[in-house]
Amino acid sequence: MKRMQTAVSLVMAGLLLAGCDKAPSGPVADAIYHGGPILTMAGDEPAYVEALAVRDGRIQFTGTLAQASALKGEATREVDLAGRTLLPGFIDAHGHIANVGFQALSANLLPPPDGDGQSIDTLVALLKDWAQDNNRLLQESGWIIGFGYDDSQLAEKRHPTADDLDRVSTERPVLIVHQSGHLGVLNHKGLEMAGYGSDTPDPAGGVIRRGADGVTPDGVLEEMAFFAPLFSLFATFDQDMKKALALAGVDAYTAQGFTTAQEGRSDPGTAETWRSLADANRLAIDVAVYPDVGMAEQYMRKHGVSTDYHNGFRIAGVKLSFDGSPQGKTAWLSQPYFHPPHNAADDYAGYPAIPDAAERQRQVDLAFENNWQLLVHCNGDAAADAMIEAVANASAHHGNDDRRTVMIHAQTVREDQLDQMKALGIVPSFFSMHTFYWGDWHRDETLGPERAMRISPTQSALERGMRFTEHHDAPVALPSAIMILHTTVNRTSRSGAVIGEDQKVSPYIALKSLTEWAAWQYFEEDAKGTLAPGKRADLVILDRDPLAVPAAELKDLQVLETVKAGETVYRAR
Repeated sequence: MKRMQTAVSLVMAGLLLAGCDKAPSGPVADAIYHGGPILTMAGDEPAYVEALAVRDGRIQFTGTLAQASALKGEATREVDLAGRTLLPGFIDAHGHIANVGFQALSANLLPPPDGDGQSIDTLVALLKDWAQDNNRLLQESGWIIGFGYDDSQLAEKRHPTADDLDRVSTERPVLIVHQSGHLGVLNHKGLEMAGYGSDTPDPAGGVIRRGADGVTPDGVLEEMAFFAPLFSLFATFDQDMKKALALAGVDAYTAQGFTTAQEGRSDPGTAETWRSLADANRLAIDVAVYPDVGMAEQYMRKHGVSTDYHNGFRIAGVKLSFDGSPQGKTAWLSQPYFHPPHNAADDYAGYPAIPDAAERQRQVDLAFENNWQLLVHCNGDAAADAMIEAVANASAHHGNDDRRTVMIHAQTVREDQLDQMKALGIVPSFFSMHTFYWGDWHRDETLGPERAMRISPTQSALERGMRFTEHHDAPVALPSAIMILHTTVNRTSRSGAVIGEDQKVSPYIALKSLTEWAAWQYFEEDAKGTLAPGKRADLVILDRDPLAVPAAELKDLQVLETVKAGETVYRAR
């Protein structure tokens, strides 16, 4: 990795030196940016240029303002940054952009600082208010829907139940989604419509939580038990509604400075919604789609992957999920949870999303055989063990030359697992936002102090010379690049405690995980991730330089403008 970065640095230095000898020539620029820090993100150390010129959606020149002025014509737009900072556009290493739209149109049940969901009484009030608005999502589905409740942040420190949600309505079905996205709750009307009763068995890879009698569903659903009614709900949306949700997700991403987004676990219908929007040229940013192998095997056999975007759309690879959520206590660990969940045994350690090891291997082999880039969701270290074993087996049969297989989340990976991942070329995409949102919960409730301090072990990966990326997993967290940056650098929890002092990295490395290394994860390093001539003019303007503010103030940075291929797609009011 260091040799590659040094080579990039030398290339950039050569370009700038060449520019010093002779002013650039050629067609006039469409725009020239200057007047503030322009951070290229190329090289091992921070590098700035004085000016950047754009033509035909690509970066035409980087260097001094005097040199860039040679490209100025009558139609050239001069952009004075006025002290603001220009960076490469942020790249979403893992998220679920259509579900971000679903979240945006649902009742906001998030706890502070992102919402007001602090108690079950508050959730009930928020859902009632949302239902009274009679918004489009309610009209389309007939369901009262809320997104983002977090039992760890509720005053009651428990999940709401069907009885609680019956206070919202007994006539309409009610569904609320846990902030992790891996659990949810239905009221009794919703349970009836989902077909869940006392005689309904737990599905493979999921749990229907029961009441005091041990048989009656209490409304709380884990993993596949929750996904089934949720996916059934999505299936009722017509194409116009699906497009509205997708575009609401795009709006949320551009407001956070993202110029490339991910659809990180797509079904065929969602993939085709994105294709349809691209055909109509309605995508303001690039959307890389990763269909779920379990839901879309035949779809992938038909369509395969593409290395090129069509009007902002491409199928980039496939996704698998090997476990659930650590904050929801469904992640698959090698050692028991610090405090097991409701009614669980003391040795409870979560469970696999795909219980059959042979089926896990078959799906990994399928991706390798067809040369589909593979992303695998692994929160727990037992899930990571299963992925490492499956990738090692697939590599032995199908080869493993620069596949850039990604372990999504990699939250509890051990030091020995990082060594194995490096040997197999598995890229860790970490979720350091957990240090803020659930750091205290992991320390005190799910993992205990020792394991909690190592969640998303960025410094351990860096010491091994491993590129890593960072993500928000939106809508699990809001799609905030700034919060990714802040948490990766500071690792402070809601209470202000530091969750893993020895795993902190510098702001520059954190930015790498959002730009250059994220582009590399996508095999798009030749087009994105750094500010260099020939690359796409995907840019973000921040109010201040992330490398010049105190680390504690990173969370206060503001995205002022997002530029995709030279065109502004978001501007703060």
